[in-house]
Amino acid sequence: MNVISSISQVYVWGTNQNKIEKFSKQMSEELKVNIEATVNLADVASKSDIIFTCTSAKKYFLHKEYVRPGTFISAVGADSPDKQELDPQLLTNGKLVVDILEQCAHVGELHHAMNANLMSTDDVYGEFGDIVSGKIGGRSSSEEIIIFDTTGSAIQDTAAAVSVYEKAISIVK
Repeated sequence: MNVISSISQVYVWGTNQNKIEKFSKQMSEELKVNIEATVNLADVASKSDIIFTCTSAKKYFLHKEYVRPGTFISAVGADSPDKQELDPQLLTNGKLVVDILEQCAHVGELHHAMNANLMSTDDVYGEFGDIVSGKIGGRSSSEEIIIFDTTGSAIQDTAAAVSVYEKAISIVK
């Protein structure tokens, strides 16, 4: 909640204006943060410090030109070989961090950049776990674009399922 309390403006982008407006209103009330719904991705991405993508898109929509220096991007949606959210050129513009290198090379945003011959696994800065454990550093400058390509893992899915289960049990009691 500390992170949320330091965020002053949130933009929600989507292709269905009614759905994003409804979601934005609900989340704004729940989180007590100003949330604005928009269909203009280029505009909001260019003024955002943090970008989260979580879609089932088959063609990238977040273009390299939309992202300003210093932005952190967490790309969640490319969890199968046919899904893609980020312009492969964008990955070459920043520090790429992955959750599981081998998996991202086959199904993540990295997979698409490799297929376009723009990157190899050697171009990946490191795995998220290595940053958290202190094996490698994190951000090295305020201008650096950091891209987190996360394709998910069984342990994450299990942890989420346990959390949902425990919440459901507490509601039933």
